[in-house]
Amino acid sequence: MSSRSRITEEEINELISKLQSLLPDQARRRGSSRASATKVLKETCNYIKSLHREVDDLSDRLSDLMASMDSDSPQAEILRNLLRS
Repeated sequence: MSSRSRITEEEINELISKLQSLLPDQARRRGSSRASATKVLKETCNYIKSLHREVDDLSDRLSDLMASMDSDSPQAEILRNLLRS
């Protein structure tokens, strides 16, 4: 493996910092010290899992809503158009 293809510790720290800034509630944490890479990665995994659950819940709710609508109703047409975009 060439030295150019290896990632440096500085690059890892920069990537962890960027990842941490994408997590919710970062404004409150910015004044505090940086979290460890392990903690940031765990928080990121938990956040992604929660987003998956939220998407699944919203998908179920949308499916229930669509099933309860008359397929020829104006509301159903609006939803179909929104889902196509």
